[in-house]
Formats: sequence, C-alpha cells, structure tokens
Amino acid sequence: MLRQPAVAGAFYPRDAENLKRLIESCFLDDSGVGEIPELKNFEGTDYPINIMVPHAGYQYSGAVASHGYCKLVQNGFPEVFIILSPNHTGFGTEISVFNEGQWLTPLGSVEVDSEFADEIISVSDIASADFQAHIREHSIEVQLPFLQYFSSDFKIVPITMGTQNFVTSNDLANAIFEAGNKLGKSYAVIASTDLSHFNNQEKANKVDGFVLEDIEEMNEFKLFEEVIQYNITMCGYGPVMTTISLSKRLGKNNSEILAYQTSGDVTGDLTSVVGYASGVFK
Repeated sequence: MLRQPAVAGAFYPRDAENLKRLIESCFLDDSGVGEIPELKNFEGTDYPINIMVPHAGYQYSGAVASHGYCKLVQNGFPEVFIILSPNHTGFGTEISVFNEGQWLTPLGSVEVDSEFADEIISVSDIASADFQAHIREHSIEVQLPFLQYFSSDFKIVPITMGTQNFVTSNDLANAIFEAGNKLGKSYAVIASTDLSHFNNQEKANKVDGFVLEDIEEMNEFKLFEEVIQYNITMCGYGPVMTTISLSKRLGKNNSEILAYQTSGDVTGDLTSVVGYASGVFK
C-alpha cells in the first residue's frame, strides 16, 4: 500500500524546498526552540523518551511542535517511530494499524515496519490492519516531514484510534510494550494531538491547563476523567493516554510540558482558538 499525501499544499507546502524552509522557520521562530538541532547517533534498544506534539497546519502549531522534535533529534533517532493519532474522518476500526507499504511526502517515502505493526496487531485484542482510516487522516502525515528533515533512516508504525477510552488505550499500550520486547527494536512513540478547540483564549488556557497538569503528573486516568467532566475538546487524548501508560511500563515515569500556545497567539484572534502543546515522557 502506497499512502499518498492528503494535506500537502494545505497543512504544509507541496514543494520540498519550501517545506524545508518552513520547518526551519518553525524551529527558529520566537515560539520555537530558537535553533535547528543536529541529529545525534543513537545506539542500543532502550530509547530514552516518547513525545507529544500537535498536528495543525505548520503556520499555527509548527513552532510548538519543534520543541518535541528537538528532543528526538538531541537523543538520536531510534529504528522505529510508532505514531499514534486520533481519527478525524470516522472511517476505519477502533484501532487502525497501517501495517504495510510506504507513506509519501514531498520529502520522499517512509517505510512502514510491517514486522512491528503485525506484532502489535497479533498481541492486541482490539487493533486490526486497516488502511481506510489513514487515507484522509492528517494527524500522522504532518509529523513525517519533521522527521524526514533530519534523516531518512527510520521506519514508522502509523496507528489511528477510532475509539479513545481506558480499554483501547490500555490494550494498545500493552500491545506495543509486548511487541517491542519480543522484537528488540529501538522505538519511540509520538502522540499526535491538539488540545481544546474553539473556546476563547481565556477558557482555552484554563481547560488546557487541566489537561497539561494531568499529563505532567503522568495520570492518564485523571486526564480521561477531566476531558469528559469538563467537555474538553482535546482530539487526541487516547494517543496521549496510551503513551503515558506505555511510558510507565517502560520505566519512563516523568513528563515535562515543553511548550504551549494557541492559534490565537499566532493569528491575534482570541475569540475562537485551538490549543497546542509539546511534551516529553522520560
């Protein structure tokens, strides 16, 4: 299966050189990390971090995303990136694993690690091989150029969560953990999520603050409860819950929020904003 770009020319430039320049500007932006980091070498199997990054158009959330990607670059790349996302399209299964083929972006192709993907499906009680959920979904695609800018020497396992709750997140965390132990490959998880949607700036800062506190406390249970209790329109809480649960299984018991802002901080329109944050689990 060859997965063609769905949002090139919309969420990020279609032209490779313009895309590279925009990624550089995200890192160098006042809200970015302020530099373009150099990729270090990583050896071994126990990769030290997982990350959380947003998935809006680069002009809105790219600078925030640069903080998460800087951490990956500074640690060197593992063999595999397992990228978890919400399902915005409604197509596909409860947990849809894109388990074979390649993904194309303007910066080239990225190979899916079929062995890792199939092992996750084998261990999981819920996950299944499914391409339909991924064809138009943007929230994994937009992560790839940030990785490709620095290297082409990695594979991916794209996983979209159509159902986000305790059962699916725990099942998926366990499946990734067991598959990783069996295969002995180095891997990092990228949780793709935006935060609250279409509140005014004041309310967004308040409810996003609840979510970010839960993430820093590594408390996936409280995160889910507060998303429901306060009707927080965070689209990827399932991927974040999964990443917290998995990180703790791996002995990564600490979290740090690296950056937060809203679309209003970019556009100046504070009446209806979307929240963005980067975080690291270590």
